[in-house]
Amino acid sequence: MKLIWATRGRTWGFRFLLNGGIEDPLPIYDEAFSGIEDVPEVCRRVGEKVALRFPDPLKRKDAAGRVIPHEFVAFGPSADEIDSVEIGRRLVWPLVANEFARVWELPKPPSVTG
Repeated sequence: MKLIWATRGRTWGFRFLLNGGIEDPLPIYDEAFSGIEDVPEVCRRVGEKVALRFPDPLKRKDAAGRVIPHEFVAFGPSADEIDSVEIGRRLVWPLVANEFARVWELPKPPSVTG
């Protein structure tokens, strides 16, 4: 499964942490989340891709006290299995949990990776 992943850290604002191997993931991200910007949990298929948003499973909060959201655009064969927030969280979170634990308190966001 390929992932575009956007989130924020304790002190840094929303950033892409994974780009799914795409040089500019913003247009794909914008298309996937268009019209559902304010929905706190969502799983929506957009063509061959799945837009997935859920709050941080460990309820981590940023410096302003807001629960950290995680937003993914999943694509590739494994993305076909994602048809609900619950299933998406179960399949996607283990792929990024350790990386987020490593970076969320960094004073600056890490570089985007494929």
